[in-house]
Amino acid sequence: MATPTLALVGAAGGAGTTRTTVEMAATLARAGRSVAVLDAAFGTQGLATYVGGRIPDDVTAVAVGESALEAALYDADYDVAGRVVFCPAHAPFERLARAQAPDAARRLETAVADAASRFDHVLLDVPPVAANPAVAALTTADRRALVAPATPRGADLLPRQRGRLRDLDAPADAVVATRTDAADAIPVEDADYELPAAHPVGPSALDPESPLAPAVAAATEGLLGTDLALEFDEPGLLDRLS
Repeated sequence: MATPTLALVGAAGGAGTTRTTVEMAATLARAGRSVAVLDAAFGTQGLATYVGGRIPDDVTAVAVGESALEAALYDADYDVAGRVVFCPAHAPFERLARAQAPDAARRLETAVADAASRFDHVLLDVPPVAANPAVAALTTADRRALVAPATPRGADLLPRQRGRLRDLDAPADAVVATRTDAADAIPVEDADYELPAAHPVGPSALDPESPLAPAVAAATEGLLGTDLALEFDEPGLLDRLS
């Protein structure tokens, strides 16, 4: 049975966790799945950049009890067989502060469970663990993957985040290395999946000819324990020699 809820957790700030989450959501939608992406990175609010137009209701409003989950879901409108909705963080500082409280974390857990009952999969965009929303997202998810950039900083901070997840009794099930094709990339120890850099305008996974698309599909299938039945062209001899 496919995993319904997956938390993608940054091993370091700037690891590419939000982009990886969006790429996986797009990949699932290409395969005809319905996906909800919930933002647990209240401080950076990176998921909001993938939502066009105004965001009157957001995940922090849900967490503090001022909005229903349905009102804070925004369709991605990708031209695919499935559906992607985003529940981003996009709020003034006052509400962000209230959304860090323990009771708000419990409402976030309820929202995740609610989304899991409506969608095939729920992906959680989680920052390096340091606050209640991240803890709630981690402990609610069925599986967790640490996202680490293929840089010295990513490699150095990965063990710390792995330890924090163990301390929360929510250990990481896998490690996803990002930007592994960069000129200065270094190996990420124990990486289960390696992703090349994404195109600046994305998600790249919507283009099956993108180098990122098959790598994201393989990671998504492995992390969620599912077969997406997506096909990608094998590079020909001339492509390999070029």
